[in-house]
Amino acid sequence: MASDDISQLADALAKTHVGDGELSYKGLGRKLDDADSVEDLVHEIEHYQGLRALRLEGNTVGVEAARAIAKALESKDLLQRCYWSDMFTGRLRSEIPTALRSLGSGLMTAGARLTELDLSDNAFGPDGVKGIEKLLRSPCCHTLRELRLNNCGMGVGGGKILAEALIECHRQSSAHGAPLKLRVFVAGRNRLENDGASALAKAFQLMGSLEEVHMPQNGINHLGVMALASAMKHNPELCVLNLNDNTFTKKGTMAMAQALKYLRNVQVINFGDCLVRSEGAIALAAVLRDGLPILKELNLSFGEITEAAALVVAHAVMDKPHMEKLDLNGNCLGEEGCEALREAMENMDRGDMLASLSDDEGEPDDEDDDENDNAEIEDAEDDVSEDSSEDDEEIVMGNGTKGNDSPVS
Repeated sequence: MASDDISQLADALAKTHVGDGELSYKGLGRKLDDADSVEDLVHEIEHYQGLRALRLEGNTVGVEAARAIAKALESKDLLQRCYWSDMFTGRLRSEIPTALRSLGSGLMTAGARLTELDLSDNAFGPDGVKGIEKLLRSPCCHTLRELRLNNCGMGVGGGKILAEALIECHRQSSAHGAPLKLRVFVAGRNRLENDGASALAKAFQLMGSLEEVHMPQNGINHLGVMALASAMKHNPELCVLNLNDNTFTKKGTMAMAQALKYLRNVQVINFGDCLVRSEGAIALAAVLRDGLPILKELNLSFGEITEAAALVVAHAVMDKPHMEKLDLNGNCLGEEGCEALREAMENMDRGDMLASLSDDEGEPDDEDDDENDNAEIEDAEDDVSEDSSEDDEEIVMGNGTKGNDSPVS
């Protein structure tokens, strides 16, 4: 065989079969409009014995193409992982739910048992969630372990639909003796706001199986944060909590500090750009001193934290044997505060743990002076040492306002 032919064959194989039962068309940029355009893909699906994973991300799939693919999937009962992100570029928003229903129908007809479903970066809005609602409620998803819906524009309405679908999936799977145990949930950049986050918190509390939660940039304020905090208490295996770029303020941060007291397996906390402020940072530091034994990363960047509070946090992580990174960049330390923080970390022989402080906002002009910081330290430590008065079983519901449901570009 000529070397050019061998090269072409290798390229073709690299674009399709990846081993371990995976068929991949990832990143080919194909415009799949109708049955003819997916003839080769359908042929490969139909003839792939033991198909366990299908990668279609980075192509654009129309309604008729989706129907043809779904028909081919009807015999693939071993399929477990669907990587279908960024799959509808340039499509009318009205097309997407129909395409998703077809694909879901194919999986349900096959009796597939999914463990991973990734539909991130698809601008489908709340109607798109309706397109996968039936699938999520079906036995196909009783075994679901990872659900990724990042940057889909779900909005408040989509978040509520998703929450109800997960709750129903848990109810039905429990009735069959094997309750849904979702481990990874990703839904950043979806404008879920308080009501969407609070609805999902109900599902999270019910499942109690989460290990990773990623919900950055969702317009959630303290009401939604409090609901999520209440739910996190009931997920003892939680390892990663990423709520970056939401708005905690005092009430949200205190609720999160209380929740973290119940958790022993957390390794990564990302509360960057969440406006935790000095009092919230001190409350979190109080939890750090007595709990979170295997924490590796703490991000409290861009939170309006001042020097005194930052130093309290630094001392709180000093004895964490697994600690690798402390991010306090973009706060209000001032030049002298940054130097004091660096010096403190160096003196504790943990200087390499501290992230860059290059974006520090400088010292605040008024309320957060040293005297106020000292008062905050005492008040925050008192607050976090008290048991929360709310019932552990209760989810705090927010009153968020429904916003624009389109995805973030």
